[in-house]
Amino acid sequence: MNIARARLAGLVGAAALATSLVLAGCGASQEDASSGGGSGTGTTGASAPCTGKSDDGAKDPTGLTLALVPSGDAKKLVETVKPLEEALTQRLGIPVKGVITQDYQAAVEAIGSNQAQIGMLPSLQMSQACDKYGAVPALQTQRNGKSTYAAQFMTNDPDKYCSDTPVKGKNGMLYCNGTQSGTGPAGLDSLKKMKGATVSLLQAASPAGYIFPVAAMKKEGLDVDKDVKVVQVTANDASVLAVYNKDAEVGTSYWDAREVVEGDTPDVGQKVVVFALTDEIPNDGVSISAGLSKTWQTKIADAMKDYASTPEGVKALTAIYQITGLVDADPAKLSETQQVAASIGLG
Repeated sequence: MNIARARLAGLVGAAALATSLVLAGCGASQEDASSGGGSGTGTTGASAPCTGKSDDGAKDPTGLTLALVPSGDAKKLVETVKPLEEALTQRLGIPVKGVITQDYQAAVEAIGSNQAQIGMLPSLQMSQACDKYGAVPALQTQRNGKSTYAAQFMTNDPDKYCSDTPVKGKNGMLYCNGTQSGTGPAGLDSLKKMKGATVSLLQAASPAGYIFPVAAMKKEGLDVDKDVKVVQVTANDASVLAVYNKDAEVGTSYWDAREVVEGDTPDVGQKVVVFALTDEIPNDGVSISAGLSKTWQTKIADAMKDYASTPEGVKALTAIYQITGLVDADPAKLSETQQVAASIGLG
């Protein structure tokens, strides 16, 4: 599968339920991203991680747009982003509006075309936005003190995939093959049993829903195009439900996306069992447009970190993406996702 360079059709605004942002061209190259005015650097060499750039001649913004991608129900995200909009508006002194994009690549293109100045993106898209458009990878999220996480493989057929008896984790859900800690890798030798199975995967741009799981499958000798039947889903919760409803025998998502749907399907933790974890993935984070001055890039990053340090900020960010903290991004760490993507033929 190729990563789609999607258009921003049908965006849902956080302040208004219908917002439409249409991109013109999507053919910007690395040379486009790292040439021209402004300070900072794009990618300066094959081994140098991209740190972004700024435009110190830019006028002060009179408003900012924050692009997000739903990891579950988009309508819920519309509501949960409102406290963050209000907090940033108060801290920065100008209106900040959130928009919900249809997919990860649409969010990257929104930043590249200056239709959004802030993006909450997975690690791969943070690096891509920097490489293509000079967007600064400013912050990384933390969850329970960690800046990395594992993708999980889950099944409705534990007898086939579990080499031990499933056990309950702290959340009361079932795990096997040493996956209950949530720290990968674990249980990957069981992936060989997936040959011929129906597997739910997210779009190819998703680190947890596609990139790291497919790379793990490849290491175990499985070709995603030949050895399994793929059911493509649009979000992590949809992957969980595909396994729960037996539309797929195995599904992939971040650890532990089952908690997102537990309210509607209380027995999901017993009917869907996690049996393997990938290598650790760099957490998602916040990218900021290269079209802003360094002063404003710093203001935005500081405002978001400040909000994340408050109880109300933790509550709001947890509701959005289960975020418990924000720290300065590590571009070198973020680039690890690009390396894994390249290993399965995604550029």
